[in-house]
Amino acid sequence: MSIYDIPVITGKGEETTLTEHKGKVILVVNTASNCGFAPQFAGLQKLHETYAKQGLSVVGFPSNQFAEQEPLDGDELTRHCQLNHGVTFPLYAKIDVKGASIHPLYSHLTKAAPGFLGSKRIKWNFTKFLIDRSGKVVKRFAPTVTPERIEAHIRKLL
Repeated sequence: MSIYDIPVITGKGEETTLTEHKGKVILVVNTASNCGFAPQFAGLQKLHETYAKQGLSVVGFPSNQFAEQEPLDGDELTRHCQLNHGVTFPLYAKIDVKGASIHPLYSHLTKAAPGFLGSKRIKWNFTKFLIDRSGKVVKRFAPTVTPERIEAHIRKLL
């Protein structure tokens, strides 16, 4: 199964896939607006603004699985991230990124790019996955890796 075939739900509750991002470099991030890493939204937004015209898609998938740091949903979540973090890149519906109810997208991502010592588990908010223009998962970045430190990897793929 291709990453583009996996059903996802938009922030407005509509079923879709990542097909609209086909042929682009994609940075997938599990987000949480009340997380200590939430200041990374600014860096993600800067990547989006700097490289979108060259073919980068930054996409956020909120999750409430880590210390319940994402209590918001839908339009309320989108508005909060726009007002408080300046986010204009797409935020999809809240999903599970680990455990028995892991979303198929994250099942695919974690298998394709295991973390430290081969771990497939997402350990915290703001884990990032970089996907090339053909849909191949190229690299996984820990939550502590800031968007600025990913920029060189993105430029190579663009």
